[in-house]
Amino acid sequence: MLTVLLSLVMIAGMVLLLFSAIALIQDRRFFTTAPKDIQEAVLDHPERFPGAHALGYALAVCGMALIAGAFVYGAYDGIRDGFSSWQLFLRFLMILYLWKAFDMICFDWLLLTKSHFFQHYYPETEGCAGYSQSDFNRKEQLIRIAIFPFVAALLAGIAASIGV
Repeated sequence: MLTVLLSLVMIAGMVLLLFSAIALIQDRRFFTTAPKDIQEAVLDHPERFPGAHALGYALAVCGMALIAGAFVYGAYDGIRDGFSSWQLFLRFLMILYLWKAFDMICFDWLLLTKSHFFQHYYPETEGCAGYSQSDFNRKEQLIRIAIFPFVAALLAGIAASIGV
């Protein structure tokens, strides 16, 4: 149960990062993972209100802290409960794969192709073909999915070595 909760914490961190980058910071450098035509259409925008960029960066730091905290607490709890390296590996792998499933379903499919979230903040991208391509980054997604077991093994190894 805790592993699922930690996955939700990581997802909350990712949502906070996405929102702060898109709605508050509004810098085109954050669009490197968007479809190419959207990247090309995006313009830099002035602050939506005074302090929007500062608030966005503060929320982004909070989002990164949530993500890191999910892994740190997952390691701490596993060590405290006497998890083996294998159990820690499975915990980290589950967190990563649950996040990736959320990313692909909610960010890439629902948010990008079904809602008008991005067009609300970047009206100049209205009509871009990338909004109808939920599989625009399939290769990158598959690479991440293939790398996750190695990342989980590395995290489990670090956690197990610290816990010894």
